[in-house]
This record gives sequence, structure tokens and C-alpha cells, in this order.
Amino acid sequence: MSSPARVTANGWGWRYAGRRLPAVSDVSFAIEPGERVLLLGASGAGKSTLLAGLAGVLGDADEGERAGELLVDGAAPESRRGAVGLVLQDPDAGVVLSKVGDDVAFGCENIGVPAAEIGDRVQTALDAVGLEVPLDRPTKALSGGQKQRLALAGVLAMRPGLLLLDEPTANLDPEGVHEVRASVERVLDATGATLIVVEHRTEVWLDLLTRVIVLAADGGLLADGSPQRVFGEYGDALAKAGVWVPHHEIDLPCLPATQSTPVVLEATGLSVSRDGRTPVQSGLEVGIPRAAATVITGPNGAGKSTLALTLAGLLPEKAGEVRAAADLAGRSGRRPWRWSSRELLTRIGTVFQEPEHQFLARTLREELAVGPRALGLSATQVDGIVDDLLERLQLAPLALANPFTLSGGQKRRLSVATVLAAAPEVLVLDEPTFGQDRRGWIGLVELLQSEVTAGRTVVAVTHDEAVVRHLGAHRLALAPVGAEGERAAAAHAGGAR
Repeated sequence: MSSPARVTANGWGWRYAGRRLPAVSDVSFAIEPGERVLLLGASGAGKSTLLAGLAGVLGDADEGERAGELLVDGAAPESRRGAVGLVLQDPDAGVVLSKVGDDVAFGCENIGVPAAEIGDRVQTALDAVGLEVPLDRPTKALSGGQKQRLALAGVLAMRPGLLLLDEPTANLDPEGVHEVRASVERVLDATGATLIVVEHRTEVWLDLLTRVIVLAADGGLLADGSPQRVFGEYGDALAKAGVWVPHHEIDLPCLPATQSTPVVLEATGLSVSRDGRTPVQSGLEVGIPRAAATVITGPNGAGKSTLALTLAGLLPEKAGEVRAAADLAGRSGRRPWRWSSRELLTRIGTVFQEPEHQFLARTLREELAVGPRALGLSATQVDGIVDDLLERLQLAPLALANPFTLSGGQKRRLSVATVLAAAPEVLVLDEPTFGQDRRGWIGLVELLQSEVTAGRTVVAVTHDEAVVRHLGAHRLALAPVGAEGERAAAAHAGGAR
């Protein structure tokens, strides 16, 4: 087990290759061994880049250009990798091996933990994060939230002296959020490790932390001090800058509760499956109301994303049938699964849980133009759509950047914008507010509200109760039932909320 680490930054910064402006710049601080730090900042301020720098995984001069000094226990982070554990913002990026037990053991094996100890460490770490699956469960069969727990378990098993967590609860259900927070606290109490966590759910971590550091979007620090001092003295200014401040109200009206309307998508006797063999939900009776918002909620692993992809026509039904309203289907037939990609383009647009899975182009401007060009719109029309979306989602300064170099929150906004660019009648979004700062969250929810007001249908998978409240949404709640792990709908009609 590594000793608690000391971290120092002296005018440190990093600019990614191909980007004109630095991702983070002129950062200076000293974090003493055992401190527990919440790292905040608006989307794009460089939080994830700073964590990657501390983990020693930013790369060499071919990957970017660094400035200043960043040290872990007085040494370059690259030389301290065994003592530093990083949980990435994208849970898929942390999966290395094909089975759960092997994946959690991977880090321990790489830092030379004796083989006799690894088994106990693996099981202890899995228990700590509440990932109750067999050790031989394929990692590809896990949900996004389960992969997040898996990544955290792999890091906890190494027992590092510096624990770096980048949005560790972003895709977790409420129970999972509290399990992960409690598991981190247990590890810190047992090891005394230094913690730096990037997290928008500030209330969850507040009583665990000793310090808050806020990065400024244009370089340097906005604030640094105890949670009470930072949030007490700078709360309003931080909220205005896009930082989530505990117990700070969201200044955004809520849509009225969904009223009874005709359905645009309907499923009867529906069973859904990601692999085409094993159903994760069965016997669903679903009606998606037209020109309204529907949210799909439930615990991790309940099949929310699988149901969303099936409703969107991207996965076939395991049993039963999904049918579109006649006017939406047109001459294409009533079953979205049988539609071509071009037929889906203006009818049902899907935002995936992992934004990178839908990026095709080299710049944001080119990415947003893909859909409108496929529809045969003129260059003037395409430019108008692209410019409008870049402005509405606060991405205009990054128009010529590579989508894969964006922050997690910026990638999410871009993925939503790429679907909106084709103006589909139905929007299916998986965790649309994932990784958003306060301004980004408000901007996305306002955008979805405007789509509903304009007569479009929104279907969103979310764990965020504020999203449900502000969309006035009809809820489709999925819950795990049965000793064998079969799933069923706890509430498929969902009351108006």
C-alpha cells in the first residue's frame, strides 16, 4: 500500500496537439498528504486534463505541450504511476480485460502485488463498490453504471497513495451514488490516501472533503479553500461561472406535467436484449406520448439503455413489437427496427450513452454538418443550422477543434447537437445531462424544453430527478425483480409528473 501522496503544481498547463488554446493553464497549488479535495470548474476548464497529468497519462511532446511543473511526492507523475490511481470520466476507457475479476486484478498485477493477495483485494474492492456480479461476467455485458463501479474497484484494489476520481458517480443510480461515496470513504479512512475528485454532485461529497479548488476557464484558480469558505464567500459567482454549488437553486422554469396525448411509439409484449439472446426486460407495455417528454429511470443494469435503443429502432425486439404511429412511419412500415438509417434520420434521432460512438468528422463544424448534408440541404442551410447549434450549446469557440479532444461535458453537448441538426420528430437520449456544468445543464434542458414546446417527442434515460422535474415528464420506471435477475417494468404507464 502506498503512503499518502503530496501534490504540487507550479504554473502548470497543457495544450493538446492541434488545439490553439491550452486546455488548462497557470495552475498553482500544494495539496498535503491525506487531504481530500473537490476539484471544480466550468466544463472545459481543464479538470480532466489536470487529473490525467497527475496520473502521468497525458503523453509526450507528440500529444501536446506542457508548461510549468506538476509533481507527485516531488517526482514527475510518470514515475509514480503505481502510487496513483485514476478513475476516468468515460467508464469504457478504463475496461482492459474481458472478465470482471481479471479486469479488477489487472492493476494489482501490474504493480507487483503478490499473487496470493490479489484474490482478496479483488473481492474486497467489488464488495466496496456494490458490484454484485460473478467474477467471470463478461465486461462487455455490463451497463454503463456497472462499468463505472468496475473501474473504481480496479483502482481501489491497488490501494494507491493518490486517488483521482473523474465524475465517479455520473452514470450511477441514487443507490449506487451513495454506495460509491461510502466505499471511497472507507478506503480513505483505512489508508489515509490523498483524494482529488471531480464531481458535479457536490452535495454527496461535501462532508467527506477538506478543501475545494476551482479552476478558472481562462487559466489559474477561481477559488481555493475549505468547502464552507469557498461556497459561502463565492457561491453566487461560482454558479454564474457554471460551477455546481450545493443547495443553489436552478433558475429555470419547469414544463407543465405531461397530459394525455396520442402515442407516437407503442410497444406491446416487449422483451428487450442487448445480445439478442438474454432478455433484460420482458412483458413491457409502453406508450410514448407525442409532443411530450418521457423519461426512463431505474437502477443500473435494469435495461434502460437497451429499451431506449429498441424504441429508437437500433436494436431488434427479442419478443413483442415496437410500432410507430402511421404518420411518423409513412411508407416505411410501422416497425422502426426495419427502417434504413436514412429513414431514421428525420424520424428518430438517438444520442448514445458514450458520445464518442457517434462522432464521424475531424472538427465540430464538420460533425454538425453530417446530418443536414445527408438530407440534401444547401450549403447556406447547412451553415445556418451548424452556426445556430454551436451558439446554443456554447461550442462556437471550438468549432474547428477535433471532437475527441473535448471535455466530457462538451462531448455530450456535441452529441446532442449532431442529432438535433437533422431535426428528427423523436429524440431518444441516453443520459443527456451527463458531465455537464451548471450552465451546460441549463442549456441542454432548455433546449429539450424548446423541442417539446415545438411539438417534438423526447425520450430520455436519466438518473437526474431535476431533469424529470423540469421536463414535466411522463416516467417509465424499470426495476430489477426476481432471484434469477430477470427484469420487469415496475411502472410502465408512469403518472404525469
